[in-house]
Amino acid sequence: MADGIDPIASKRVRRDTPTFGDLADAFIEDRKATVRSDKSIARWKRAIGPGGYAHDLRELKVDRIQTEDVLPVLRSLWESHPSSAGLLRGYIETVLNIAKVSGHRSGDNPAAWRGHLEHILPVRQRLSRGHHAAMPFADVPLFYARLGANSSVAARALEFTILTAARTSEALKASWEEIDLASRVWTIPASRMKSAKEHRVPLSKSVLDILSKLGPCSGPIFPGRRDDTPLSNMAMDMVLRRMKVEVTVHGFRSSFRDWAGEMTSTPREVAEAALAHTIGNSAELAYRRGDALEKRRVLMNSWAEYCAGETAEVAMPGR
Repeated sequence: MADGIDPIASKRVRRDTPTFGDLADAFIEDRKATVRSDKSIARWKRAIGPGGYAHDLRELKVDRIQTEDVLPVLRSLWESHPSSAGLLRGYIETVLNIAKVSGHRSGDNPAAWRGHLEHILPVRQRLSRGHHAAMPFADVPLFYARLGANSSVAARALEFTILTAARTSEALKASWEEIDLASRVWTIPASRMKSAKEHRVPLSKSVLDILSKLGPCSGPIFPGRRDDTPLSNMAMDMVLRRMKVEVTVHGFRSSFRDWAGEMTSTPREVAEAALAHTIGNSAELAYRRGDALEKRRVLMNSWAEYCAGETAEVAMPGR
């Protein structure tokens, strides 16, 4: 009983402390209600479940996990599959946060990025599509959370642009007359589309929440200095600059497309339709009568949930 510590009680506390695997499995079980398919659950299990990429952590007591335990798990993916590694890090951080709020560990989170792993692991390379620098989709939820702290109209315009995967001009020049709140659809006229064809955009609950805070009224959804004129083309770029984020507004379309391709089973033509891209030859287009609006609605709802950090999933490559 040296130093006033009861060794029997100490052993009991250590024995009662859950392992990372215990909390990871409980976390997955709790999240089942928030995802729509068995495939999504399988992805979570491949990330932090039995035999997953975090298998080296599963047998460790959560109060004993340190940075040197987390790093090898992440480094195995960091260079080869950076987006998946970024999401995996977030999962590990979340499980360890749960351990802390449950009273099973204390101190800093060894999987935290800001102020910790960002100084150890190399920054993941941002994507580039021509001159449009794009944010890796794994980084979008954290950025989106930071963006929410900005109360400006330009920040709401950027949120709207990200969630709808729209081009800058399409979003900034959007008017209330184009919004059908009852049908939850934004119809962009052909005159404002690059393809010169009308484009319908299904609106997620997150987008409707943004709109509810701004209106409805008439004229531009995102007014500039005068209520009858929209924000300038540079408004959203300035938000990014002030946040010290070296990507372009247009690049978020690439982030969305990469997420759709890696994280969902969405058919290519549906994902491309969400970006108002025309694919296929004339014969294929002749047979494709609709614009897959309801299929795109499911996709855009999932994208909004992902951006809000509600249904992040790891797209695990074959091992």
